Amino acid sequence: MTINKFQAKTESEAVEKAKKEMGPEVVIMNVKTVKPKGMFRAFKGVTYEVTAALEEEAPKQQPVIKEPEPSKQPERINLAADERIQIPVTPPQKALEQQAEKVLQQLQKQGESEVGRSQDEGKKAHSSAIEKRLDNLQSLLEERISAEKANQEDVMADAEGGKAKEGFSFVKMLYQTLLDNEVHEKYANQVLDELEKVTSKGTSIDYILSHIYQKLILKFGQPRPIELNVEKPLVVFFIGPTGVGKTTTVAKIASRYKVDEGKKAAFLTADTYRIAATEQLRTYANILDMPLTIVYSPEETKDAVDKFSDCDLILVDTAGFSHKNEAQCEDVKNLIESVSGDYATEVYLVISATTKYRDLQDICDIYQRFTDYKLIFTKLDETSCYGNLLNIHLYSGASLSYTTYGQNVPDDIEVFDTQKVVKKLLGGD
Repeated sequence: MTINKFQAKTESEAVEKAKKEMGPEVVIMNVKTVKPKGMFRAFKGVTYEVTAALEEEAPKQQPVIKEPEPSKQPERINLAADERIQIPVTPPQKALEQQAEKVLQQLQKQGESEVGRSQDEGKKAHSSAIEKRLDNLQSLLEERISAEKANQEDVMADAEGGKAKEGFSFVKMLYQTLLDNEVHEKYANQVLDELEKVTSKGTSIDYILSHIYQKLILKFGQPRPIELNVEKPLVVFFIGPTGVGKTTTVAKIASRYKVDEGKKAAFLTADTYRIAATEQLRTYANILDMPLTIVYSPEETKDAVDKFSDCDLILVDTAGFSHKNEAQCEDVKNLIESVSGDYATEVYLVISATTKYRDLQDICDIYQRFTDYKLIFTKLDETSCYGNLLNIHLYSGASLSYTTYGQNVPDDIEVFDTQKVVKKLLGGD
């Protein structure tokens, strides 16, 4: 007789696994629920373990009762902010395995004696009697192992429970801080999942904080501001919804390159929808002593770029509109494509940090249909939650470039400061 154990997320899956490996004639001897182990067991689902037996027609070897497999843990955790967290303590595995091996040897001898007696009697006993004896052996094994585990847990709890509880409470606090800063639960879970793989019960709070800080820095990646090429001019398009501060952002960036770096730059504006939009940019152009041209079509855009071909940088301010307006989306697409074949171009999607995450996703999806872009976040001075900066970067895969935090030109803009943003997400100043 061959006896094996199989584990799966549901009882039916475990039974199916047993039948697939041992055949349809397999007899299910026992079904039990296996509770998860590890630091985050409160958030992991249970698994089911079945004990299956198969009686061979002409057995040539003694049956072997396999050692119960350790309960498998899910690879990922899925935390929820309002769940109660309990701190488990894992017993030393080596000592447990040695004790289990002794129990298995005793049970194996008992099983051999039972099966030998059954064979001597010519297998006259009904299969249900065999099943009953095997079930008794299984129960005895589980009771012995459970008792040993409880013993070990009591000893370890006094020595390590306090430190584990302190570390786990700190992890929970960091997780809640990320959620309070409106980091999406999906991305907060990713950070905690990576942390669980490299920490143990005795891990210090300093190490936990340092690890999460470094992981968030890596997730944001290197910022990608405008970089002027040897080949000029570089034509930069600024796109995005209404009211996010595109025109002001264009003026701030123009000042950085014209005044601070002494580059030759020009303005183009295709924002002919908004009243006084052109006058606003004209005011900035006069202050910075930069030429400005108004364009109404893709063809005019190409002609204007040709006229300023001796410039280092040409900044194109486009009309703000709802991302649901298909006609205006098409206009912006044609505007970008009118010069992309002849000149080096870059596109920057300007979005507000105060916009809802769901709406930001829709905006990113619409613009991603026709162009690649980098991200500029505005109005950081109008929110205390920086979670959307991480959410949208990870959601869209687009690089981060600048952030703005006020209306002052040429001030109130900077290249994306990853370290400052991560400190904000972790509750710092």
